[in-house]
Amino acid sequence: MSSKIIAYQGEPGANSHMACADVYPGWETLPCASFEDAFAAISEGRAALGMIPIENSLAGRVADIHHFLPGSDLHIIGEYFLPIHFHLLAVKGAGIEDLRSVYSHVHALGQCRKIIRQHNLKPVITGDTAGSAREVAEWGDKTRASLAPLMAAEIYGLDVLARFVEDEDHNTTRFVILSREARRPPPGAGPTLTTFIFRVRNVPAALYKALGAFATNNVNMTKLESYMVNGEFAATQFLVDVEGHPEDANLGRALEELQFFSEEVRILGTYPAHPFRLRMGERA
Repeated sequence: MSSKIIAYQGEPGANSHMACADVYPGWETLPCASFEDAFAAISEGRAALGMIPIENSLAGRVADIHHFLPGSDLHIIGEYFLPIHFHLLAVKGAGIEDLRSVYSHVHALGQCRKIIRQHNLKPVITGDTAGSAREVAEWGDKTRASLAPLMAAEIYGLDVLARFVEDEDHNTTRFVILSREARRPPPGAGPTLTTFIFRVRNVPAALYKALGAFATNNVNMTKLESYMVNGEFAATQFLVDVEGHPEDANLGRALEELQFFSEEVRILGTYPAHPFRLRMGERA
């Protein structure tokens, strides 16, 4: 296994590719057609790490990840926050006045409505932002444009007709970095997050009592999401981010109490908090 290959979902030039380049410059990147393929590349040793989006400040959670992650036996070893920017790209020599349609991922189109309306473009959904840039380059049609990251323009040789065309300037995606081996920082090494999943027992007020353990032990919970398991309405699993290290006394007590009210508790990773998160806390 190469120690410097990182997998991501998407085509070259996608936001996930940019996140890989930001965090691990100089590493070889392994583009994967699906999240399932990216997880398999890490599990099978074809990649040392994976850069996987887990939530976006506008679009919300990346739903597939909540199902793949618990069953993957992979570990979260870090997080990264990437500001999301879109640019209007077209073939060489095209002008905005030539455009008739624009191609991109459904979320990108939804986050760039102003420029689409301004130029009366027909939005067309594709599977991937960078993939739409590749297709526009292959078509060679001056009437077709792509909404994609700047890296895609460089890779596919497209002109940038308009920069930073997203409707909101606070659009940010949070990525988690996955590894086959856990890499916990030592206790007291700095601000730390712990991510875990749990399922409560089928007894009255079990969820209330389970979450109460974190309140009474003064543990800050930054994320709590529920989702169905195996298509059963009665089987709900929770994905949680909390501040702290399992070896901290207060978080250790909270997790011990959680075990009492839960059928399963499994830590997915303990890792350093990204500086972006700390800046958000300062602004709050």
